[in-house]
Amino acid sequence: MISDLFTASVLIGIAGSGIRLATPYLYAAIGETFGQRSGVYNLGVEGVMLMGAFSAYWATYETGNSLLMGVLVAMLVGLLMGLLTAFINVTLKAEQGISGIGIFMFGLGLSELLYQIAFEGERVPIKAFSRINIPLLSDIPVIGEIFFQQNLLVYIAFALVPAAWFVINRTTFGLQIRAVGQNPEAADAMGINVTRVRYTTVMLGGMLAAVAGASLSIAQLNVFQQNMTAGQGFIAVALVYFGSWRPFGVMAGALLFSTVNALQLWVRTKGIDIPAEYASMAPYLLTILALVFASRRVDQPAALGKVFERGG
Repeated sequence: MISDLFTASVLIGIAGSGIRLATPYLYAAIGETFGQRSGVYNLGVEGVMLMGAFSAYWATYETGNSLLMGVLVAMLVGLLMGLLTAFINVTLKAEQGISGIGIFMFGLGLSELLYQIAFEGERVPIKAFSRINIPLLSDIPVIGEIFFQQNLLVYIAFALVPAAWFVINRTTFGLQIRAVGQNPEAADAMGINVTRVRYTTVMLGGMLAAVAGASLSIAQLNVFQQNMTAGQGFIAVALVYFGSWRPFGVMAGALLFSTVNALQLWVRTKGIDIPAEYASMAPYLLTILALVFASRRVDQPAALGKVFERGG
């Protein structure tokens, strides 16, 4: 019965799950925010997440369950994927939407190929990040269970939000990012290296997208499987628009999407008489509505998706 969803234990469970499930959205969307604020969008986030998920899973398995090594290898892979993306979009000046789809397909295919080679398609469970209870705070009724009984990657993801806000709005590098994203010609005239700024932000976005994937394989599911991101990378791109290219707006959107996702999982768990297909597509319907809502806004970076030609 639907009333089963409104018990205290279930509501706390939904909220806690929503916090945990927001983690990959936050890493990927915050990384994409940096790239888009500099004028480069990457529709290949999903592919980078898949490569990050596999590389973290493989490295953790090969090193005897070293989770730190898993995250570091994922970050390295994400850095290389970001470098490839920046080379295609910034140096070769390719159409960013098409190149992004190419990066997605590349990550999707390569992650599956490597998985088949390394594990022959078998799901081998590995050690995952365990829950860390924050002293004192985790004992607070309701609030402690929801916010302060999560794993390390969850805490870092939410700490990343104010850190990203500070970098974008209160540092010289952040000023350069915003200048390049608004008017790269003027930024270039002021002595800002537009190419370097865009390369840096896209590579940073790749690293964070890979960590987003790692949070799935070695913090949530403890395994790797084909296309395990299930569209979360595309949702992360939508969250950047939903949050108006602001880290705290992105976080609000991530929590909204993850809570809806947690709700549909609890609907299944409780066996509520709602077709599973309808519950599963709820987050994606919300994505469409978010994009429609975002399309009415005009505060996106003026140079987003535009090629920069020095002296042009």
